[in-house]
Amino acid sequence: MKRILNKNEFNPNGVGLKNGNFIGLPFDETSANVVLVGIPWDVTVSYREGTALAPQAILDASVQLDLYDADVKDAWKLGIYMRPIEKSMLGIRNIIRPRASAYIDFLEKGGVVETDKGMVKILNEINSHCQNVSEWIREHCAELLEAGKMVGLIGGDHSVPFGFLQALSEKYGDFGVLHIDAHHDLRQSYEGFTWSHASVFYNALRIKEISKLVQVSIRDFCEEEVQMVSMQAGRIEVFYDQQLKESRFKGMNWNGQCDQIISHLPQNVYISFDIDGLSPVFCPSTGTPVPGGLEFDEAVFLLKKVVESGRKIIGFDLVEVGNNEWDANVGARLVYKMCNLMGQSSGKI
Repeated sequence: MKRILNKNEFNPNGVGLKNGNFIGLPFDETSANVVLVGIPWDVTVSYREGTALAPQAILDASVQLDLYDADVKDAWKLGIYMRPIEKSMLGIRNIIRPRASAYIDFLEKGGVVETDKGMVKILNEINSHCQNVSEWIREHCAELLEAGKMVGLIGGDHSVPFGFLQALSEKYGDFGVLHIDAHHDLRQSYEGFTWSHASVFYNALRIKEISKLVQVSIRDFCEEEVQMVSMQAGRIEVFYDQQLKESRFKGMNWNGQCDQIISHLPQNVYISFDIDGLSPVFCPSTGTPVPGGLEFDEAVFLLKKVVESGRKIIGFDLVEVGNNEWDANVGARLVYKMCNLMGQSSGKI
């Protein structure tokens, strides 16, 4: 077994170490300030599967990243550790996902679930497993928060943050969510899946401690979701991709738009980053790619502005990353940047 160097022995200018840790960093769970939790779960995805394999792909790709962060001095010293990916969860996913695919295919061919006992059984089975995963995430994230760790969640699909949001509500009380995504994810039990990736914020709004949901880069949605935004009476603020672009065509700059976005957020902020909020150039293998979206540097600038505003990032997720080297490369860079900015906002680095 390879020995992980301690912090004093580690050379941040050296070769990327394949020691099993994120970017080869010299930290374990005890010494790290930030703990990353990979969730290999994409059972309810409605288009392209494979995001369950992203946590491992991101870990593998991270080794070739350089550690210097021009925005955060000595960023690597913050201490980042990624827990081993839960193999039992991936094993259940590998069994359940083909059944979910058959169920979705049945729906897309016009099938009526209530008239088919086999499909009813599959639906109930999937909902039960998804609920178990959500509870597992809540328990493990709560333990890490109680231990004083900052937590970043790596999906998997966008259903996975719900349990983490519950844990954060118990720890912090009132907080806001900055949600970067091509989709609202406000559908009610999409395709019958209570814990669908397309329903995460419909479910999350039941958490009363989430006082504000600010959505950015949204550009693929349904009427039900638009009505949901309206019904929330200001609890949700949406910055649609087309509106952002048209405003810039007329002379508004991104700096000013970021100020507008951030003005709606409370002091404590959770970042929920679906990689398809970026242009598909950066995430061609994501589950549901959509034309348009943010450039990589635009997204980073927005996240930096959150910290510069004096707000505190209390946690984050990165989800819907495709199982592809380029997607994982981009994902690893986003994870590192969000870790560093979260640490900076908490005065840990």
